Amino acid sequence: MATTNQNTITQTFPVLGMSCASCASSAESIVTHENGVVNASVNFATGNLTVEYITSVTNAEILQKAVQSVGYDLLVEDVTKQQDTLEEIHEKRFRELKIKTIWAVILSLPVVIIGMFFMNMPYANEIMWIFSTPVVVWIGRDFYLNAWKQAKHKSANMDTLVALSVSIAYLFSVFNMFFSDFWLQRELQAHVYFEASSAIIAFILLGKLLEEKAKGNTSSAIKKLMGLQPKTVTVIFADGTEKLTNIEDVKTGDVILVKSGEKIAVDGIVTSGNSYVDESMLSGESVPVLKNEDEKVFAGTINQKGSFQFKAVKVGKETVLAQIIKTVQDAQASKAPVQKLVDKIAGVFVPVVIGIAVLTFILWFILGGDTGIVHGLLAAVTVLVIACPCALGLATPTAIIVGVGKGAEKGILIKDAISLELAKKINAIVLDKTGTITEGKPRVTDIRWQNDDDAAKNILVSIEKKSEHPLAEAVVKHFTEIANTTISQFESLTGKGARANYNDETYFVGNKKLLAEHNIEITKELQQFAQEWGLQSKTIIWFANSKQALAVIAISDKIKETSIQAVNEIQEMGIDVYMLTGDNEATAKAIAKQAGIKHYKSEVLPLQKADFVRELQRKGKVVAMVGDGINDSTALATADVSIAMGKGSDIAMDVAKMTIISSDLTKIPQAIRLSKQTVATIKQNLFWAFIYNLIGIPIAAGVLYSINGFLLNPMIAGAAMAMSSVSVVSNSLRLKWKK
Repeated sequence: MATTNQNTITQTFPVLGMSCASCASSAESIVTHENGVVNASVNFATGNLTVEYITSVTNAEILQKAVQSVGYDLLVEDVTKQQDTLEEIHEKRFRELKIKTIWAVILSLPVVIIGMFFMNMPYANEIMWIFSTPVVVWIGRDFYLNAWKQAKHKSANMDTLVALSVSIAYLFSVFNMFFSDFWLQRELQAHVYFEASSAIIAFILLGKLLEEKAKGNTSSAIKKLMGLQPKTVTVIFADGTEKLTNIEDVKTGDVILVKSGEKIAVDGIVTSGNSYVDESMLSGESVPVLKNEDEKVFAGTINQKGSFQFKAVKVGKETVLAQIIKTVQDAQASKAPVQKLVDKIAGVFVPVVIGIAVLTFILWFILGGDTGIVHGLLAAVTVLVIACPCALGLATPTAIIVGVGKGAEKGILIKDAISLELAKKINAIVLDKTGTITEGKPRVTDIRWQNDDDAAKNILVSIEKKSEHPLAEAVVKHFTEIANTTISQFESLTGKGARANYNDETYFVGNKKLLAEHNIEITKELQQFAQEWGLQSKTIIWFANSKQALAVIAISDKIKETSIQAVNEIQEMGIDVYMLTGDNEATAKAIAKQAGIKHYKSEVLPLQKADFVRELQRKGKVVAMVGDGINDSTALATADVSIAMGKGSDIAMDVAKMTIISSDLTKIPQAIRLSKQTVATIKQNLFWAFIYNLIGIPIAAGVLYSINGFLLNPMIAGAAMAMSSVSVVSNSLRLKWKK
């Protein structure tokens, strides 16, 4: 389950029995037209149906029956068992396909050798017939069964093309072998084409085998992520006893022992001991992270040396690893905009090809003279064999699967194909300051009290304790030993600070704008300190009563080491970088200069961030917004591409279409490069898939015959068709090794 909206639910189910992109189109169409279905999408490369439906109108079982009615099936098992069942089905199918392919090649080889080199040997036709019959009738039976299922529902797919072409070539050859006089009386040779019929099946099965293996490699990132969670853990009970427990039985609050070299099973907090933990598979960072007491650990990470105990906080589907796997799966199943056009083409592809094959035969029959029937049949068979919607259907999704998977391995979580495709067009990036450019760990560096009187510091701390702003947290941490004071009428003032009452007096904590709005006096002395600290790129906080400023506080948030490098890389790509911050002008200018950012805006309120994004969009910019806090969520939702820092708020990550798990800004240029590589691969795949069919079908129909007497052998057409899909998937796999 991915999302819920009122009484609708979105679920993903594996579709079984699909053999080509036309199958995906057929299954998608039948589900889309079911009552209660809001939206449905079938991805041929992943083999998944993603469907949003109204729970009061329909359910998984009804959808399963609908899919079964057109010759396919849905796996509607519980999600926890689904993956294991699916792997068993795929392994069984792969084994069966391998056996069939081996037998098809073994039996077809002598037929091809005799058909090409020893046609005049005694009993040549009979020997070829004996060897090709098991291939056509037994090994290729699934093609006929699937084609018949499609025909019953007035539909057609790749199996239809194969069944028609093989049947025509085989039956024509049998007729010519037993009734050769029919042609001899007309002074024509009675040729047989057993090698074509058996070789077509052998080549197509071989192509499917290679395609299945290659498709398995495209989703290797998901398999790696799934393999990160151990099956069992050591749970420590209150009396100190240890028990080996299945991962499914771990509950929130359980204390788990992690030994040296073991994988961490669930998300939790360290309760005793410490160790270095390898978090590279989640964050993409190779350097192990030291984990002490009260620090968070995550499922899928690997303990290095030493052992520790931790309390389970999130288990099952709630862990960060489970959420990442779900996000990657959803992204891999999503469709890029260009895929919608391809799906429409795939949906009508097979009927069009059958029409071209019939037209080819008619034209040969009319214009081909004495050999018109024979050449017409062979050309029609070749057209049916060479045309394949699979290459078209695989072109986009295989590239998306590899691209999203590669992103996940690098610590870049991409939520949908649209964002992956759009990222290459980014020409403006807007960066929030705190937690994005800086580490997001502010600390108080300086404080100056009016007339050195800090009598009101307990009021300051009490107000800041009620505030949720990171800067307020820094103040609270600085005054650790100050007791709480009872304040009243606390009010958070978004983008400005906070106010509260104590003993009938109003107190303010916030920026200079807040004090100016209430005509609060600031002495020259405090003003001077504020200016000096601001020039040192420190954030300035004011504490005041209703009449005058009582204190000025300087807070420093260190710039991340990687931020300067990231900004430089982004600007070298020709992308404008903008920094937005609620800080004053002096601090903003100092941070921007330090980070190498040319454009910045200071004293920006949360809603003004979204306005700034819209302003850039009106200028024709494709804008990426990068942020980590709740106050960034509106701007993130407004941007063309939204990127959240993984160590930020859950709301920011929910809104964003990409998440940088490690919060390292250098991942952003990596994501843009990955987008460019993926889109380039999609274009290459589509180009070759279209060119293959645009060139192959006319040649198969015999357009070169009048020029140089060339007619394409159906056997060679079968090999070409098989390799077209394999080449597309292989080209997508090249993405893995690109930097």
